[in-house]
Amino acid sequence: MKTTRVKRDTARVLSVALSACAVAAATALPAAAADQPTRELLMADCRSGEGKCTFNSPKLGEAYLGEFRQVSNSLYNCSTSDATQSMTWDDTVGATDSLGVSVTAGGNIAGLVDLSVTASYSHTWSSSHSESSSLNMTVKPGEVGWISRAQVMQKVTGTWQTHYDSPKWGHYYWFFQDTITGPAKNGTDGKSNAVVVKTRKMTAAEKRSCKGDSSKGKAVVRAR
Repeated sequence: MKTTRVKRDTARVLSVALSACAVAAATALPAAAADQPTRELLMADCRSGEGKCTFNSPKLGEAYLGEFRQVSNSLYNCSTSDATQSMTWDDTVGATDSLGVSVTAGGNIAGLVDLSVTASYSHTWSSSHSESSSLNMTVKPGEVGWISRAQVMQKVTGTWQTHYDSPKWGHYYWFFQDTITGPAKNGTDGKSNAVVVKTRKMTAAEKRSCKGDSSKGKAVVRAR
């Protein structure tokens, strides 16, 4: 009986010791991927100010002309002769990060990027550009015309650093790279903004709409 009891006690102690070792090993393992913050979460903390963020080592890319976008209403020429009309246009171009998320939608992001670029390159960086004007356009019969504009753009690449007063996701600091694309000043690197008149043939459905009482024989402006 005594021998049996000793064996049982020894087995119980060994079992407890093995369990303790397993817990210690589990707590010593590195955090799983699910425990790491996503870039979206870190960016949200930069926007709100919860993370004390800086945009470090900015590198400006060469300026380039962005894509043309319609910036006016459309002129449908339902008449039988050329239609000439003055059309107003307006355009606002913002900045986005490498995930395509706007950096102008509130928060601190735009200001932090501007602060970093200004310190490194001695000129300000703009997160948004707005422009408007008017232009005479001529549209042939059976065609649609509109005004398009392309903005000079530039990319700036850098590393975000977030600093927390107390550890978050297990650390005081987190780092991630990002590329911000935003409007550049006209003439940057020899590139210029462009405004052009574009036209195309009406579709069959658009031609049918010209036969209505309000459009027949006229040049009609329709909202973009």
